[in-house]
Amino acid sequence: MPSDVFGLPVHPLLVHATVVFVPLAVVMVIGAVLVPRFRAWAGPLPAAVSLVALVLTPLSTASGENLEHDLPHNALIERHAELGDQLLFFTIALFVLAAGFWWLTRRATRADRFPGWLATVVGILAIVTAVATGVQVARIGHSGAEAAWSDVGS
Repeated sequence: MPSDVFGLPVHPLLVHATVVFVPLAVVMVIGAVLVPRFRAWAGPLPAAVSLVALVLTPLSTASGENLEHDLPHNALIERHAELGDQLLFFTIALFVLAAGFWWLTRRATRADRFPGWLATVVGILAIVTAVATGVQVARIGHSGAEAAWSDVGS
């Protein structure tokens, strides 16, 4: 992966897309689980947005690792990188649960309906995962801002 595009580092460019899609996926998954009208309207869209967030996550971390190697060693950057590496597990879980919830609650044309308790359990897990993912993105963003702006004003 290239380190820069037209002289700009790739990492901030990719991170901005990730910072849009991960929280959007979080809100859409929570909405799909809690609001039946939204679930009916959105269909597989929350799972699709979660998939985009999942794809963007390793791209952001890989570009961040490239940028990290170009910068002098810094404890703040190291902490940001550690937190960023953890996001992949959150986005995998969010996508799997969002897709599973959609699959379990879709309007089946066949008689093979899943038990209602299963969709409830997957929905609860999806909400917990979505909240945890949102918290993790906030932690990563805060640590990244601290790393980027720590020497400003000194």
